Amino acid sequence: MFTIKTLNNIAQCGLEVFNNEDYTIDNDTQKPDGYILRSFNMHDMELDKNVKAIARAGAGVNNIPVSKFTEQGVVVFNTPGANANAVKELVLTTLMASSRNLFAGISWTKGLEGKGEEVPKLVEAGKKQFVGKEIKGKTLGVIGLGAIGALVANDALDLEMDVIGFDPFISIDTAWNLSRNVQRAMTIEQLFAKADYITVHVPLTNDTKGMFNTETFAIMKDGVHILNFSRGELVNEDDMGAALESGKVGKYITDFPNENVLKMENCIAIPHLGASTTESEENCAIMACRQVKTYLETGNIKNSVNFPATYLPFTGRRRVTVFHKNVPNMVGQITQALSNYDLNIADMVNRSRGDYAYTMIDIDNKINGDITPSLEENINKIEGVVSVRVI
Repeated sequence: MFTIKTLNNIAQCGLEVFNNEDYTIDNDTQKPDGYILRSFNMHDMELDKNVKAIARAGAGVNNIPVSKFTEQGVVVFNTPGANANAVKELVLTTLMASSRNLFAGISWTKGLEGKGEEVPKLVEAGKKQFVGKEIKGKTLGVIGLGAIGALVANDALDLEMDVIGFDPFISIDTAWNLSRNVQRAMTIEQLFAKADYITVHVPLTNDTKGMFNTETFAIMKDGVHILNFSRGELVNEDDMGAALESGKVGKYITDFPNENVLKMENCIAIPHLGASTTESEENCAIMACRQVKTYLETGNIKNSVNFPATYLPFTGRRRVTVFHKNVPNMVGQITQALSNYDLNIADMVNRSRGDYAYTMIDIDNKINGDITPSLEENINKIEGVVSVRVI
C-alpha cells in the first residue's frame, strides 16, 4: 500500500491515476511515499525517510530543494511538455497582438468610455496611431527548440513566417518533430542578427542569465520584438529598459512582471499566464501522478530532474533498486551483496547522471520476504549507497 500526499490543489483527473486499492490519498500524513505539488515551497520542509518520490505538476522546480532531496535518495520529477501547447498558443497570440499594437489600442479605446455618440468618430480619428505590422514574411528567431520552442517554430511556419532556430543541445526526439523548413542558426549571434521577432525557451542557468543585454541588443535589428515566456532573469532589465526607450527594442513581451518591468516603455507585461489553462493543469497533473506511480511500482524513471532516466521492463520479478554515488566498483559491490543471499540476477541496468547513478536489478529466484530488511540493510552499508528499495 502506497500513500500519496498533495501540497496544492491537484486536478482530480490526475489523482485518479491512484484510484485503486494499492493507493490512498492522505493529506494529513507526515510519512507519505510520494508528494504531488505545483508551486508549494518545500525549501523549509524536512522529509520523513519513508518519502520516495516528489512530482512537480509543472516544468520549473525552483520551489523544491533538489540537491537536498537528492542527497536523501528522493527522486524529483517534473512534467516537461505537458504545458507546451498552452505556452505556444500564448506566445503566438502575443506575437501577433503586439505586432498589431492590439494591447495599446484596446487600452486607448477603453478610455473613450463616456464619450457617447462621439466614440465612432474618435475611433476613426485615433486608430492611425496604432497602425501595426503583419507577421507574414517576417523572420522569427526561436532560441531553444524543446517541447515549446519546436511547437512555436512549426506553427509560425504555418503562419508564413520565416523561422530560424538555435539550440546546441536539441534532442533527437525534438529534431524528429521539428519541420525541416526551420532554418538552423550555427550561432546565437546569427539568430540575433536576422530575426525581426525573437522568442526564448531555455532554462535559467549561469550561462543564460542576462543573455539579453546591451551587448546582444547591439547585434539585433532596430525595433526587434522580444518575447520571454521562460524566466524573467534571462533579461538584464536595466539594459532592456534603455533599449526600449531608445527604440532599439520595439516591444518586450514578458510573462514575468515586476516593478521594473511595469515601468518600461513599450513593455507588455502578462500576469504569468503561460501555462494557465484548464487543459495544461490537467495534463501536468496526469503526467506527474503517472510518473510517481510508475516509479513506486517498478522503479522505472522518466522526467526526473535529479535521477538518471532509467527503464527496465517490469516482469513481476522481485526488483532491487539502488541510488548511489557514481564511483567505480559500486555495481560489483551491490551484486556481491546479492550473491551473499544466493540471489541470481536475471536482468539489470545502470545509468548515471553527474555525481550519482541508479542501478536496477531483477532477481531470477524468489526473495523470501523475511530477508528483505536484512538485504536492504547490507546494501545500505556499502560506502556511496544513498538509498535501497526492494520492489
